[in-house]
Amino acid sequence: MTTTRIDTKFAALKAEGKKAFVAYIMGGDPDVAHSLEVMKALPAAGVDIIELGMPFTDPMADGATIQLAGQRALDGGMTLQKTLDMATEFRKTDDTTPIVMMGYYNPIYSRGVDKFLIDAKAAGIDGLIVVDLPPEEDEELCIPAQKAGINFIRLATPTTDAKRLPKVLQNTSGFVYYVSVTGITGAAAAQPRDVAPEVARIKASTDLPVIVGFGINTPDAARDIAAIADGCVVGSAIVKEVAAGKGTEDIATFVAALAAGAHSA
Repeated sequence: MTTTRIDTKFAALKAEGKKAFVAYIMGGDPDVAHSLEVMKALPAAGVDIIELGMPFTDPMADGATIQLAGQRALDGGMTLQKTLDMATEFRKTDDTTPIVMMGYYNPIYSRGVDKFLIDAKAAGIDGLIVVDLPPEEDEELCIPAQKAGINFIRLATPTTDAKRLPKVLQNTSGFVYYVSVTGITGAAAAQPRDVAPEVARIKASTDLPVIVGFGINTPDAARDIAAIADGCVVGSAIVKEVAAGKGTEDIATFVAALAAGAHSA
């Protein structure tokens, strides 16, 4: 597989001795214009990788905050095509920040995998996190995505045991996303003492960076979790700022503090 922007970003961070800060936003929340404005502000706020949510009617891994964001986006007329259009627009002024699309398989399946991958590549998408496609379904999207030069990023969780882990890592690329808590997004706080041994266990089985998400909502938490992994992801806490009606500048200031926390690890 060719080197992606994700691979390049991690190599650069490693050379600088820095941990990665990944930020999640829901595409089209509360509308496309504001969502795109926030997306464009993220790299200057210190975001290394952007996770762009694909709104879906039946999200199963997301807590109330992200579910409601998806609902607001869908109510505003957001579609998979418009999410891709957001990425295309972002790429007009930023050709280096990696974009990972995160969501569920149904909209991709409905569009058709081949068409989706061509369009995603053209829009400048670097990776996919599709939470409801297990490794047993790798022929469905994972392997075609890798062939198209798009990383397929897999989730490992506290319940991914020693028997299951090799299967989870088998065709994963870009990075491994470790879910720090058992449950949904935004529900509980990530605990470094619980996360550290799990990250070590995963790193013993792969050379890929391990990024920790779920339950991280303060600069201190970002620092503490990034310190024991290769970086961290913040989603719900940022989405809450959008939901509160904050302007782009205020959201960027909030994100910058989180990014500084991760980078100080």
